[in-house]
Amino acid sequence: MANQTHLHTLQQGVPFWNQWRREHPEILPDLSKADLSHTNLRSIDFHQTNLRFANLTESDLEGANLKGANLSLAHLRSSRLQGADLSHADLTGADATDADVKDANLRNANLRIAQFSGTDLRGADFSGANVSGTVFTNAKRRKGLWNIF
Repeated sequence: MANQTHLHTLQQGVPFWNQWRREHPEILPDLSKADLSHTNLRSIDFHQTNLRFANLTESDLEGANLKGANLSLAHLRSSRLQGADLSHADLTGADATDADVKDANLRNANLRIAQFSGTDLRGADFSGANVSGTVFTNAKRRKGLWNIF
C-alpha cells in the first residue's frame, strides 16, 4: 500500500515532487498499489521508487527517471514512456500493452514475463535486459531488434 505522505507529496505536482526528491535523497518512495492512471508525470523523478502493482494506465511518463524503480506487476497499458530511463528497473510481470516506449533506456532491466504486445519499441535500448518469457506480439520495433534477445 502506498505511503500516504508520499502520495500527498506527489499530488502537489511533478515540480514539487522532483524538488522533494532532491531535498530528501535518502527516502525511497513507496507508491505501491497507487492509482496514477491518466496522470501527467512527464519528467518525474521516480528513480528507486516502489511502484509495485501501481496503476499507470494511459499516464504520460515521457522523459521520466525510473532508474532502478520497482514496477513489478504494474499496469502500464497505453502509457507514454518515450525517452524514459528504465535502466535497472524491475518490470517483472508488468503489463505495458500498447505503450509508447520509443527511445527508452531499458538497459539491464528485468522484463521477465512482462507483456509488451502492440508496444512501440522503436529506438529503445534493451542491452543486458532479462526478457525471459516476455511477450512482444505485434510490437513495433526497429529492424533487427530481436537479435539482442
